[in-house]
Amino acid sequence: MKRGTPRLRLSRRALLVAGLWAAVAQVLRGPRAQAAPALGAPQAPEALVDATRPSLRATYLKVDGRRYSGMIDTRTTLLDFLREEVGAKAPKKGCDHGQCGACTVLLDGRRVVSCLTLAVMHEAADVVTADGLAGDRLHPLQAAFLAHDGFQCGFCTPGQICSALGMLDEHRAGAASFVSADLEQPGVLTDAEIRERMSGNLCRCSAYPNIVAAIREAAA
Repeated sequence: MKRGTPRLRLSRRALLVAGLWAAVAQVLRGPRAQAAPALGAPQAPEALVDATRPSLRATYLKVDGRRYSGMIDTRTTLLDFLREEVGAKAPKKGCDHGQCGACTVLLDGRRVVSCLTLAVMHEAADVVTADGLAGDRLHPLQAAFLAHDGFQCGFCTPGQICSALGMLDEHRAGAASFVSADLEQPGVLTDAEIRERMSGNLCRCSAYPNIVAAIREAAA
């Protein structure tokens, strides 16, 4: 029988390596993102988006008193922007679904779970993390958490403190909760009120009694 043309045989490993190098070469040949425009400079509408990478948009935010600007992927959450771009490690990525509260920050004075909102949605916003609360001395809430051992592993603590600060402002503004007896006048911030208003922040170490005590002291 006449033999046909010999078949080229490649191992699975060789194919994977070849594909990897091809992908790397494509990335290296790709266009580089344009530099972000100077902060505060007027921008034409076409300058807000990188034509070569439509998912990038020029954005700037103020984080813990400092201003950050650059081309941000429109799909980047505020949490990922804070941790990966700014280097703010106080907000933690716990569930990444808005269920644990570990990523809570203050956005223009209001508490938000930063994993559920996009960075580009908050152009020129003022973001405060737990790191930005302390100046020459600890914030009263931070000092209260230390005094009452309102933490164990500490993973949820930055989110707890930011949420507590936002919650206290909400209470002072007259916002009622699910357990408020009078929806018009929430009244005294009882332990039941604190627990209900902080229910979006989970502590896997179960330091809840100490957290409530710390917030009660700070509120006073």
